[in-house]
Parts: sequence; C-alpha cells; structure tokens
Amino acid sequence: MNHNDAWLALITSLPTRNATVRMRIWRALKALGCAVLRDGVYLLPDHLSARPALQAQAAETLAAGGTAQVVGISATDPQQAAAFRALFDRSAEYTQLKNAVDAFIHTLATLDAVAAKRTLGRLRRDFEAIAAIDYFPAAARAQVAAELAQAEAAYQAHINPDEPHAATGSIQRLPNAEYQNRTWATRRQLWVDRMASAWLIHRFIDRQPVFIWLERPQDCPQDALGFDFDGGAFTHVGNRVTFEVLLASFGLEHDPALIRIGALVHYLDVGGIPVAEAAGLEIVLKAMQTRCPDDDALLVEASRLFDDLYAAFTL
Repeated sequence: MNHNDAWLALITSLPTRNATVRMRIWRALKALGCAVLRDGVYLLPDHLSARPALQAQAAETLAAGGTAQVVGISATDPQQAAAFRALFDRSAEYTQLKNAVDAFIHTLATLDAVAAKRTLGRLRRDFEAIAAIDYFPAAARAQVAAELAQAEAAYQAHINPDEPHAATGSIQRLPNAEYQNRTWATRRQLWVDRMASAWLIHRFIDRQPVFIWLERPQDCPQDALGFDFDGGAFTHVGNRVTFEVLLASFGLEHDPALIRIGALVHYLDVGGIPVAEAAGLEIVLKAMQTRCPDDDALLVEASRLFDDLYAAFTL
C-alpha cells in the first residue's frame, strides 16, 4: 500500500433551490465513481481523466451560482491511504453482477435466442460500467470477467450447438506449399468464422481451393481439409477461433489488418472483447445470408466484404 497515492477532491456547494442542477451533478459524479467524504466533498484517484472530469463538474457548479474547487490531496499515513482505497472497493458490485451472470448461465436453456442475447448484452455493459470506475482492480474483477466469458461461450453453444469445441495444444507452423489446390470442407449455412476462414484460405493460403459444404461433419471426405468443426484439420484451439488458428498455422499473424479482422470474427463467433465494427459487420452478414440462395453465392458476397475490410484496415 502506497500512502503517497495522489488524490483529487472536488469541494462544492450549490444553492438549495437549484434541485435540477444538483441532481445532474450528483449523477455525473456517481458515474465517475467518486467517493463521498462528506456532503459536497467528492474524492477520486488523480489519474489522467479524473482532473478534467472533476473540473467540468466544478465549472457547472459555478455556472449555477455555487462554489467549487478541485484540489489535490494525499493521505497522511498508510491507514488513511487504506481508508481512501477502501472507498473504491467494487467487490459488492462485482458480487451482484456475478450472481446475475450465474443466474443467466443456469436459466440459459429456457431462453430464446433474442432474450438470451439481450440479457448477455446487458451483463456485458454492466461489467464494463463497473470496470470503468474500478480504479484499483483486484481478484473480483478477474473472476467476474472469467464468469462472463463462460456465459458468452455457453450462449454461443446454446444458439449454435454445432459449433466446434475448443481443442487443446499448440498450433504448428505449416508450409504453404503443401496446401495448394486442395479441397476444403466445412459445415453448410456459413456464418462468420466459416465465411472469414474460407476467404482467408482463398486469399492468402491456397489460391485455387475447392470448397465443399457439409450437411454433417461426419460427411467430410478423407482427402479434404476440414475446418471449423470438431475433428477438422483446422478448428478452435484454446481461446482462438478457426480464423485465428489459420493465421497462426500459416504465418499470417504479422499482418495487422488480418489481426483486426480476426478480432471481429472472434467477437462475433464466441464473444469476448467488443470490437467497434462488429455490430455493423453482423448486420451486413445476416443480410447476405438472407439474400444469397446458397453458400457458394454467400461466400462470393462475403469475400467482397472481407476484401473491403482488409483494404480499409490496411490504410
């Protein structure tokens, strides 16, 4: 414990008649995760975003006819430093969220896809809101993050029961020359990991591939390279989806644009860290699924989109 931690205090006083402004400022300070030392005295750790945030609330207080000062302070001894830090303990919030995540996992089988997605999205947003004001992360944050990742994996398994289970082990670097003019097989009714993986194969691995779409993984011919199903030559390994496994297998992880596409594919396929472009990509791919008459046509359309994404991410 470092009792020399720097802190900022906002000391305010507002006219009692201005209830609207008081409520607005209180809500803003709560959203920042401020601790309350006493009425009108709010505390934050002195980090990069804290000072301008508190100064903005001070300016609004002054504009409303009140008084406000943002001052730097420090703890006088280790005991006071510990007391200050304890004011920012988010364990209770994380415990409440963990209970909600556990309840989601236990009731997932009773939820339809829309309700499950809505609930999971709310849980993710709640976690991000707590994490944003968790100035001294501890074990509770990591525990809930792991629980949430488990919930996202359970959701994906619930709505996509045919999705592969992650294998264990290392990923070997493979010689591209031995993977030319091959037949590649995956499950029909393509979705993001299979679409992106097929595009990657054609664009960067095998310039003249033949793709076949399987009704069942068991129908995969012995001479075909199966991908994105249990037992396939290329499938999920550890925390990596098939697209990311192909990147590692064929030495493509040095390409930043492909890594960014991989992050998109990962999030849309199994969840995890949100990616800004994911929502838009999901909408477009679902529209393609609806419009295209078969998987061959779908891959042609999706390949144009991934070509455009790659070009945009290369700029």
